[in-house]
Amino acid sequence: MSAPERIPPRSVTGAALLAVGELTVRGRIRDASNAALYCTVAHDGQEATCVYKPVAGERPLWDFPDGTLAEREVAAYEVSEATGWGLVPPTVLRDGPYGEGMVQLWVEATPDAELLALVDAEEPEPGWKAIGFAEVGEGRTALLVHADDERLRRLAVLDAVINNADRKGGHLLPTPGGQLYGIDHGVTFNVENKLRTLLWGWAGEPLTAEAVGVLKGLKDAMADGGILGARLAGLITAAELDATRARVDALLTSGKHPEPSGEWPAIPWPPV
Repeated sequence: MSAPERIPPRSVTGAALLAVGELTVRGRIRDASNAALYCTVAHDGQEATCVYKPVAGERPLWDFPDGTLAEREVAAYEVSEATGWGLVPPTVLRDGPYGEGMVQLWVEATPDAELLALVDAEEPEPGWKAIGFAEVGEGRTALLVHADDERLRRLAVLDAVINNADRKGGHLLPTPGGQLYGIDHGVTFNVENKLRTLLWGWAGEPLTAEAVGVLKGLKDAMADGGILGARLAGLITAAELDATRARVDALLTSGKHPEPSGEWPAIPWPPV
């Protein structure tokens, strides 16, 4: 299901509108693994489309506590906002028609944006980064690549911080205005290293100077008494917050993008 992105024209915008507006369910997003409802949210003559994922509709997972995915989605948004990169659409935790859940601004993606591709080659062409080889049927393999795109590289850094266990191609939403958003951050912030992503093209390469500056800012913001640390403390456990701080420290110490650990499948399945 899709609809044009509608941004409120006046004073209450983004997360504020999502938090205070009247939420009306318009339909269900059927290809989602957990209950995801397509909604409108309206307040004082302003309206936007959004996604509502009630906690009651979350499917239990063996490696994440029950009923915590919505809070993790909001925590990912908070970290994204703290980076200044705006990589996650406005996201709030609030009551809705089916109880408490995550509500996120709907973003209409550009359908023809080229961020991922399968190529019949051993090495990627200029402008692309190799992910790995994939079976394409009848014993054939092809090279899976992603664009060498600054927006994706920023998202790779964010994923490393929040320990994203499910960065698939379908979770990348490039917009007509040139912004790139990442969505579906329910399986994040685990204490164990569970990074699974399609964005391995920079693995082992030095972080950009911009990324290092952002990580230093996150470190300060997550310190005791920091604004981000206080917000995350209400959304994830103390152990998960400490693990997030440790991941930021590790990135700053190494100065490099992380590499697959070998302890966990590096690429989510299915990849899209």
